[in-house]
Amino acid sequence: MGTATTPVKLTDLASCGGCAAKYSAARLEELLRGFVPVDEENLLVGLAPADDAAVYRLDDERALIFTLDFFPPVVDDPADYGAIAATNALNDVFAMGGTPLLALSIAAFPEELPTEMLGQIFAAADAQVRAAGGLLAGGHTIRDAEPKYGLAVVGTVRPDGIWPKNGARPGDALFITKPLGTGLIMSGYKKGLAGAMQLERAVRWMRTLNKDAADVLRGLAPNAVTDVTGFGLFGHAHEMAERSGVRVRLEPERFPAIDGALDLARKGVRTSGDPRNRDFAGPHVSLDGIGETLEALAFDPQTAGGLLVSLPAERGPALEAEFGARKLFVRRIGAVEEGSGVVVA
Repeated sequence: MGTATTPVKLTDLASCGGCAAKYSAARLEELLRGFVPVDEENLLVGLAPADDAAVYRLDDERALIFTLDFFPPVVDDPADYGAIAATNALNDVFAMGGTPLLALSIAAFPEELPTEMLGQIFAAADAQVRAAGGLLAGGHTIRDAEPKYGLAVVGTVRPDGIWPKNGARPGDALFITKPLGTGLIMSGYKKGLAGAMQLERAVRWMRTLNKDAADVLRGLAPNAVTDVTGFGLFGHAHEMAERSGVRVRLEPERFPAIDGALDLARKGVRTSGDPRNRDFAGPHVSLDGIGETLEALAFDPQTAGGLLVSLPAERGPALEAEFGARKLFVRRIGAVEEGSGVVVA
C-alpha cells in the first residue's frame, strides 16, 4: 500500500473518482420507477419527484433537509479528498435553500491505508462542515479495497423557502455559479495531459462551498435551483426542464470553463461518466452545431459543482450585481421558455 518512500496515491485505488462514479442517470430513473411515492403530507420533497435532497416539515416554521453523498477519491491529497467529498454533500443542502445542521461520515477504506491519511480526510471534512455552519458528529466506517468517503447531512429550511428543481418558469433567466470542467481536468491530470496549475484550479473550485451563493439567492427568491454534479450541465438542465414542464435554451458561447478544461476537451480527454451522461441527456438536448469541445464540457460530470439557478429575468441584474459586490462567480447561460427539452444554439 505504500511506504515512507512510496506514498499511497488514492486515485490509483479507485476505478473512477468523484461524481463520475455516479450510477447512470438513465438506469437510476428506471430503478426509481419501481418505488411507490410515499403519501405523507409532511414529506415536502421525496421521490415524486426526486430532488437534490429530501425535505420533511416539522411545523409551519421549520423543515428538515436530509441528504447523503459519497464517492471514491478524485484527487490524491487526503485533505483535498475529504474537503471535496464533504463539499459535494453539503452543497445539496444549499441547493434546496437550506443551511446544514449536522453531518455524519460515511467511510470505506482499505485497512492498509496509513492512519495519518485517514486522519487528514476526516479533519478536512470536519473543517468544511464547520465552515458550512454545521457539526460533524460521528459516522460509520467499513473495510473496503476501494476508498470511499462522504457525508450524510441534515439541514434546516423554512417550508415556504424550499428551492425545487421543478419550479422553472417561462421568462426566467438561467445562471450558473461555478465554471465547468472538473472531470476533464481530473482525467487529463491522471493521463499526464494537465499540469499542477490546472489541478490546483479545479481543486479550488471543488473545495468551494455553495454557501455564499445560496446566501445571495435567498434575497432574490429563485424559482428553481439544482447543483451541477455528476450528470453534467446538460443532464441537470434536462432534469430542470422536464420536471418544470418547460424548455431550457442554453447559449454555449457563454458556458464558463475552468482554465485548461477546453484544451483537454480538444485533445479528446473524456471521463468514464461522459458516455453515460450522453445516453441520459443526449436524446433531450437539441444541439445546433456547437462543436465537440463545448459538447464535451457540457456533458462532463462535475464534482461539487456550482448552482444552476432559474429566476425571473428582471431579477437577473440584481443577482449579477450582488454576486459582483461579494466577488462571487456567476454567469448567465440561458433562458427558460414555453416548450420542452433543452435547446443549445
